Amino acid sequence: MTDQTQADTQPSLPTRGFLLHITHYDPRWWAAKDNEQPFDLALGMDVVDALAAVDLNLLIIDCADGLQYTSHPELTRPYSVPMATLTQLVARARERGIEVVPKLNFAQSGLHRHNHWFRPHHDLFDNERYWELAFEVIDELIDVVQPSRFFHVGMDEDHWRSYDQYVAAIHTLHGNLAQRGLRTLIWNDSACMWPQAAVHRDKSLAAEASVPKDVVHIVWDYQGANEAILRRVKTAGFEVWGAPGHNAALVAQMRDALHNVEGTGILLTRWISCVEANRSELLESISTLGPLCTM
Repeated sequence: MTDQTQADTQPSLPTRGFLLHITHYDPRWWAAKDNEQPFDLALGMDVVDALAAVDLNLLIIDCADGLQYTSHPELTRPYSVPMATLTQLVARARERGIEVVPKLNFAQSGLHRHNHWFRPHHDLFDNERYWELAFEVIDELIDVVQPSRFFHVGMDEDHWRSYDQYVAAIHTLHGNLAQRGLRTLIWNDSACMWPQAAVHRDKSLAAEASVPKDVVHIVWDYQGANEAILRRVKTAGFEVWGAPGHNAALVAQMRDALHNVEGTGILLTRWISCVEANRSELLESISTLGPLCTM
């Protein structure tokens, strides 16, 4: 079956999303933190309009310490923008009929540094105070964004937790978000096939074995689309989304694999900042790849 024939016979995946960064934390971003430029709201608005133009219907906003939190002013960095910026971005998305999901990453790793946005609190290591502080930030984002269904908690590439600690952290996040009427989105690392990622694959498998079934697993696979993994997660009783790489072939492969396993969502990602220098790259990626998600 050709891609076009399959496109003619398959309905669109119900959830078709894009991940936009107010800021982000990984080794490359960490190295540039001293010179990071703040989020460009004008470009963010144009990104939202571009999503609507290609019928993408969900926007995940990677918040981290890119915002000035009233609840935790100690998280403010030189590049943090006023919370009003997020309010305006969310309003634009709602005007365009796009669902908005806030994202904070609570993975623990000295290499990937995904939760170093939370410093000086990041090293409290899941004690009662850590989660108390974490949910103060989460609650501020919920109050501003008013998400209708989901909150994304990251949890990819976790090095510091044991398997049991990793699963316990997801349970804690899930339980508290459920009390707030929201479902938990997590990255699923089990398609990461390079040798150093074995620990992350195994932690995702541990999570699949014990976390509540209403946790949505986003399998990120930038090398293709491993249908067997997507099917395993779906068969285990979870809603499964896929996050492909950023070229047309990878997006088409993931879309088709998700159709085959009755997955419900596809999430486009570009791990670059929303600043004017990246305008063309961001908007061209959406205009090129977005239509593939609706086939």
